[in-house]
Amino acid sequence: MRRRRDSNRREPTIALINVVFLMLVFFMVTSTLARPLDPDLKLVRTAELEGRAPPDTLILHADGQLMYRGAPIASAQDFYGSLSADEAEVVRIVPDEAAPATTLVNLARELRAAGAERVLIVTERGLER
Repeated sequence: MRRRRDSNRREPTIALINVVFLMLVFFMVTSTLARPLDPDLKLVRTAELEGRAPPDTLILHADGQLMYRGAPIASAQDFYGSLSADEAEVVRIVPDEAAPATTLVNLARELRAAGAERVLIVTERGLER
């Protein structure tokens, strides 16, 4: 009896992978990944809107200094005590980019402890075009 020869032939798995990849790309390009919006819908355009900072916000500087309407504020309790009943429901903070996150979180906690129902952090939203 003769021994069977071991062949060193590899299976063409690379070709199979290429075919599967091409099929995947084809189905992704030709199919819908998300439901389309209603074709008659016209979205609101905000490109021409003029943005400005809210006037009644507490400003937190990078060094931890607090400002309100251009005047320095000693503490979160002093700031909250100076607000009217309407202003005291929602408090807005505008932090400096370099302000430590721990300082911002502690300030928000102090405002909540003083009685603020909601504390909002006002940021700049960067949209890339």
